[in-house]
Amino acid sequence: MRKPGISQTRQRILELIRSFVEKRGYAPTVRDIMKECNLSSTAVVQHHLNILERQGDIERDAKVFRSIRLPGRRHMISVPVLGTIAAGEPIPVPTSDTWRNEAVETLELTDELAREKEVYALRVKGLSMIDALIDDGDIVLMQPASTADDGDMVAAWLKDKEEVTLKRLFRERQGIRLQPANTQMKPLYVEAENVEVQGKVVAVIRKL
Repeated sequence: MRKPGISQTRQRILELIRSFVEKRGYAPTVRDIMKECNLSSTAVVQHHLNILERQGDIERDAKVFRSIRLPGRRHMISVPVLGTIAAGEPIPVPTSDTWRNEAVETLELTDELAREKEVYALRVKGLSMIDALIDDGDIVLMQPASTADDGDMVAAWLKDKEEVTLKRLFRERQGIRLQPANTQMKPLYVEAENVEVQGKVVAVIRKL
């Protein structure tokens, strides 16, 4: 049933946000909403989100990626920051100043961003994912995973170099392509048996 005083388009957006969060544990992006609600542009989405926010139907945090949330869902979860991950040239891990087995700091996030208790965070070093809106110093929320679909953004462990890197993973006939989101950088091509997926990105928290 449509909420009184709300347009059909904004009602569809609210329903998408609710179902997206329930299914995935984190909020949709503006582009997710544009695609799923068949809207013409991200500007149109932002227009509707601004109205929904003014009316109190949603809440947002400008500092946090995927921060759209519905009122009343403010349960906070502590997420450990385990170290850094390279978005550029791979960096060695584990060491005392990169990938740690214990938290170097803790983030307090809403359950829309960190529903699962095993979610952890890593601080990004480098610019290879800048076109995916992940800048040097940003924080990525990772879901532990040993497998990934083509196109997923993953923490990839390179066994021969004992290094980890943040890239999108694609399977090709010759092996694995680890693709940066930066037109100035070339992909990494590695043999499938030399790559181990250690986690998948589920959200990004941008630095100030």
